[in-house]
Amino acid sequence: MRSQRTKPMTRQCFSVWQGLWLAMLLACSACTTLPQQAQTLDEELKPVPVGNVRSALGPHWKHGVMMEIYVRGYQDSNGDGVGDLRGLINRLDYLQELGVTGLWLMPVFESQDKDHGYAIANYRRIEADYGSLEDFDALVAQAHARGIGIVLDYVMNHSAADHALFADSSASRQSRFRDWYVWQDTPPAGWKIYSQNPWYEMDSGAYFAGFWNQMPDFNLRNPAVVSWHLDNLRFWLNRGVDGFRFDAVGNLFENGPDAWESQPENHVLMQQVRKAVMAYDNRYMVCEAPGDPQGFGMPESCGSSFAFGQQANVVGAAAGDDSSIQDMADYWRTAPVGMANLGSNHDAFAGERLWDQLEGNTQQLKLAAASYLLAPATPFVYYGEEIGMAGARGLKGDPRLRTPMSWTAQPGHGGFSTVEPFRELSANAASQNVASQRTDAASLLNFYKSLIHLRTARASLMVGSYTDAVVDKFCLSYQRRHGTQTTLVAFNYGRKAASCLARGLPRQAKLTALYPSAGSAAASTDTDGQVRLPLLGQSFAVFSVD
Repeated sequence: MRSQRTKPMTRQCFSVWQGLWLAMLLACSACTTLPQQAQTLDEELKPVPVGNVRSALGPHWKHGVMMEIYVRGYQDSNGDGVGDLRGLINRLDYLQELGVTGLWLMPVFESQDKDHGYAIANYRRIEADYGSLEDFDALVAQAHARGIGIVLDYVMNHSAADHALFADSSASRQSRFRDWYVWQDTPPAGWKIYSQNPWYEMDSGAYFAGFWNQMPDFNLRNPAVVSWHLDNLRFWLNRGVDGFRFDAVGNLFENGPDAWESQPENHVLMQQVRKAVMAYDNRYMVCEAPGDPQGFGMPESCGSSFAFGQQANVVGAAAGDDSSIQDMADYWRTAPVGMANLGSNHDAFAGERLWDQLEGNTQQLKLAAASYLLAPATPFVYYGEEIGMAGARGLKGDPRLRTPMSWTAQPGHGGFSTVEPFRELSANAASQNVASQRTDAASLLNFYKSLIHLRTARASLMVGSYTDAVVDKFCLSYQRRHGTQTTLVAFNYGRKAASCLARGLPRQAKLTALYPSAGSAAASTDTDGQVRLPLLGQSFAVFSVD
């Protein structure tokens, strides 16, 4: 696993002119608060009471398979080379056919960066490139009609430097919003976060920005700031949003230069946030906390957190690394219920695209997919992994991972747009695309589809416990149990055929294959509740236990 300390560096794609631009902007705001800024603040500061708390979805949508989508890179609907909400609406049938039950949208709010979206300039407006609030409402309605939930990316830790709140806060030490951000009269000594000093000096003082000087940190010790964030969440919940992914929750509070990550106050705040979200029926939230995934996955904190570190074990196991197999098996023995799993995501610190990590080995890609789709956690598929998208050949860092979706083999735009896209295509768009895989029964796309539908059809695979994990050389077996239903999953990550051990099963139980050849009688356990399963090299099988 790469250190999370490389993460913010990928968000720091700024240049000298941007620094000068910020200085001019802040100097201007120090002179006067523009009427437009005041109007924006009035709009964004309105209290939001709890609205309709009912859910439009069935109770198990949040236990299915989620897909992470970068709206800018998914589908362009209006020919400007940028993905948008209407484009995503046009692809909902594809997502429904794939079997996903939830969509995590990377930030769609108005942003300063106009790209990754994590520098939010207005928490209640949609990024103009993506469309309007009406487009967003249409997306929610159309997704719900297909049984798909919408999960928004939300950033509590910081805003954009050009957010009207920060412009006012930085204009004067007497600003009514001064205490909404973290300020000192002069930069304190001894600080270094991600190899840089997080304090940035201005005429009115020094502000704290742990990730980037264009993303100043909120002062979350101020109850007014927390109340405002909760109002923002209710603004979207009242529009029918089904949940949130919370960014960088390990960085919400700092207690000094040696205590700036995973502080106890973070858990207290996220429990408060969770209470607000769960006041609405059938909602979901998940947190990003690479420094302490299991801590933030506990009920007294977020209640769900991405199992960072496991994405490296997923890749290592698929490549045949025995220590990764053992680590992956052991992790789920103690992980809190409700964790989220992944093979990759939008951040380079989590690893490259699976295609690049596994060098295009289709069998290993299928093993990796099965490893995170069948584990005891809510799986998140990063868009394009279901077809084996590679990173962009000419890019580095996060942009390399956030390329236009490869819908077709059409040169220049890959079916993403009718014009040149905002960013270079995936390096393998000509061969790994949706159109070329739809009709190929052996394709990665149809593999994902079959496994997602199998998982959704089995309650034990969606919400079941994880028991009796056995690691035997390159083999891993475990059971998923829910009520009277038991599912046995067995992997042979080795390159040679093996007889893989499973134990802890009922005596003389019948095993019926669910995958790869559904319905065929497979084997029976012995009088000790054990069985040896013959598996080809780099393969896996799933069985019902009766």
